[in-house]
Amino acid sequence: ESTSITVAASTMALKRRSWLRLGGVASASEEREAADSLPQVSMFNSLTKQKDVLVPVKPGKISMYTCGPTVYDFAHVGNFRAFLTYDLVKRVLEYYGYDVTHICNLTDVDDKIIQRATEQELDDVTKLTLKFENLFMEDLKALNIRPAKAYPRATDYIPEMMEIILLLRDEGLAYETSDGSWYFRTQAQPGYGSKLVKLNYDEMESTERAEATEEKEHFADFALWKGFKEGIDREDMSWESEDFKKGRPGWHLECSAMIRKFFGSETIDLHGGGVDLKFPHHENEIAQSEGAMMATAKAHGNHDGPCSCVFCNCWFHNGFVNIGDEKMSKSLGNFLTLRGACPTGDDVRAYRYLVISSQYRSALAFTHE
Repeated sequence: ESTSITVAASTMALKRRSWLRLGGVASASEEREAADSLPQVSMFNSLTKQKDVLVPVKPGKISMYTCGPTVYDFAHVGNFRAFLTYDLVKRVLEYYGYDVTHICNLTDVDDKIIQRATEQELDDVTKLTLKFENLFMEDLKALNIRPAKAYPRATDYIPEMMEIILLLRDEGLAYETSDGSWYFRTQAQPGYGSKLVKLNYDEMESTERAEATEEKEHFADFALWKGFKEGIDREDMSWESEDFKKGRPGWHLECSAMIRKFFGSETIDLHGGGVDLKFPHHENEIAQSEGAMMATAKAHGNHDGPCSCVFCNCWFHNGFVNIGDEKMSKSLGNFLTLRGACPTGDDVRAYRYLVISSQYRSALAFTHE
């Protein structure tokens, strides 16, 4: 397919767009009429592996969550392909009259952040994370990216993450080990590893077993909460409660907690990220979110059968930006920052044009030439 987003305009949709832009309030009947006549938008859905018509859970309104940066270093131009893709999708939807609520997270607690702060002998991790959060926001502005409604930080949602773990425990999907860590019980969740990817357990076993603790029930089980490790973890990046020993959340949990906080336990419409996030991040996010949704439904007496909860209706993933034949990556050390690769305003605008005029699911080559 040469086109990943298709639309058909309507007069009522343009009227709705005008209301939204002017900040006016339409009557309930006008809102219903406008929502019913909005143009259909079709997107390639990573979940179904085909182009699907986007059908909002709430007519005329789009709930959209996208994965943001880990703020321990500059975001590179490969990262910004994702944020430009989010911007393009949101602008198209808003142009045709949809009311988009966009949330994008900021990961401010993880292994790399802790390691970098310790290497720099910082007495407070936020001296690192806030610095690169602010630089990230400056780069978004330079790229003329419309800001999300909110950029929640992971560290502000620790209680919400703990709540999800307890819901999963009650559903038989989470268990604690002796060091205070919690793991998701993948083999108890129907369909795990088959939503966005098709896991090959034989290939996965050889690598995962090498890193597994003896107390993990299955090599594919992933961390929801990491127990505190002396000499590795930091006091300013650890939390505890009546139900949790001192530790910190696993990487995948923050997005589920933020979506639940901002959008409730309902299905969301759109979720975006780079293609490298399909597994493990997004596959694990689906498993834990749908498990928590099921636990919530049962607690309210709304469900007593097999799991049919759907976390997100439509997933979109952008392709890599490559340097030569390699994916651009901080871990490979071959990345280019926006400021380094595009030192002038014209260079930044040229990069924006390059990205948004490309087929967003295909790899994009970046060279100095």
